[in-house]
Amino acid sequence: MKRIKLSLKWKVFLCFAVFTAAIICLLWLFQTVFLEDFYKMIKTRSIHSSAVTLIKNIEQDDLETVISNIAESNDICIRVVDQNGTDISGAEMARDCTIHKLGARQLSIYYLNALENNGEYLERRVKFTPNIGFFDEFGWNSTNPNTDQSRKEMESIIYVKLTQRDNQEVMIMLNAVISPVDATVCTLRIQLMWISVILILLALILSIMIAKIISRPIEKINDSAKLLAKGKYDITFPNNGYREIAELGDTLNYAATELSKTEELRRELIANVSHDLRTPLTMITGYGEVMRDLPGENTPENVQIIIDEAKRLTDLVNDMLDISKLQSGTQTLKLERFSLTETIQDTMLRYHKLTEHDGYQISFLYRENVFVTADQLRISQVVYNLINNAIVYTGEDKKIEVSQTVYDDKVRISVTDTGEGIEQDMLPLIWDRYYKVDKTHKRAVVGTGLGLSIVKSTVELHGGTCGVTSQKGVGSTFWFELKL
Repeated sequence: MKRIKLSLKWKVFLCFAVFTAAIICLLWLFQTVFLEDFYKMIKTRSIHSSAVTLIKNIEQDDLETVISNIAESNDICIRVVDQNGTDISGAEMARDCTIHKLGARQLSIYYLNALENNGEYLERRVKFTPNIGFFDEFGWNSTNPNTDQSRKEMESIIYVKLTQRDNQEVMIMLNAVISPVDATVCTLRIQLMWISVILILLALILSIMIAKIISRPIEKINDSAKLLAKGKYDITFPNNGYREIAELGDTLNYAATELSKTEELRRELIANVSHDLRTPLTMITGYGEVMRDLPGENTPENVQIIIDEAKRLTDLVNDMLDISKLQSGTQTLKLERFSLTETIQDTMLRYHKLTEHDGYQISFLYRENVFVTADQLRISQVVYNLINNAIVYTGEDKKIEVSQTVYDDKVRISVTDTGEGIEQDMLPLIWDRYYKVDKTHKRAVVGTGLGLSIVKSTVELHGGTCGVTSQKGVGSTFWFELKL
């Protein structure tokens, strides 16, 4: 069964609804269900704290005043008696006080109970008081017709504590009456009903407002993203609002720009590959038809042209396969220990005819014979591609310099040309397949347009690094580094 996905507005509303329901439940629990329990707990704590205060001041000369203040502030009754049951002091501030009605026999019972419980004793007693009445909303004490024979359940707390005064043992008795909270609970329930309705309405209004504030920029971004998915890369994502949405908008704007560049490169790639495939195929087809139709044109030179174009076509396909394997990580390396210096020298021999007939000056600067552990065929291809790139873009002097530098545990191979140089913002893009700095520059006969991309992927596969430094109007230096 497919899960139903809720919109952001409904999710915000549900969160507020759950939060409001939790608050209302807590209010109902604490203000109605547990109100009486909390009230009793507070009264009991008040008795204990009053006893502590009284014991601290038991030696005061004006004990009567101290007891009166404590009893009045806490609405309790206090009685202090000695070992013989004689009253020392007391105060009767609460209505229906019990301890002041106790006789000598009852006092002795409380004394023994306290003595058996480490000097203190707490008692709760429930009694029915006839004709006690109740206080209505106007504060008048009247008879409640709904109670059974106007009887009201009352609870009384008596706390007894044994202490010393003037080196004589005395018994402190504190008494508080817990009034029924039924009327209060009834009133609170009515209030909570109204509060619950108001909270639910507020939660609904706030959830709608907050959901709109949050969802509006997200909806705009979603609409823009749908246009981006359709190929409209010039779309602009909103980057205003709260911080997270602004950051998301900036990120998507950057992604749209990069996708636009990628799409442009893809089109150029298709155009370049089509052109590079079409050219040798056209040459092969043309010369083949000429040799078929004109027997006199079946010469070794024409055959060699067909062979060269077929080889060029093979090289292009092989390079495309190589770059695909390198970038997908499926290319394997045949590692061996070999002389990198001699490999560079062997690679430069391929250009002997070019330097002899076309005037190119390719020099190799090195101080020592360097050995590395790598795939010799792949590294020679890297050197070949860098030199070939330099031949394509070098200046009118046709000078190219290859240098080998050793430092620490690495060797750097650099290839420098004297061409027009590359703009700094273009440097990260030159490693892309078929990327050309000068769109009007005609690629040389040698090469497939994939050289630098193969260089980067091959060097990185060996765990090395590559890079380029360039100055406009001076030239460029391409380099790569390998571990010794």
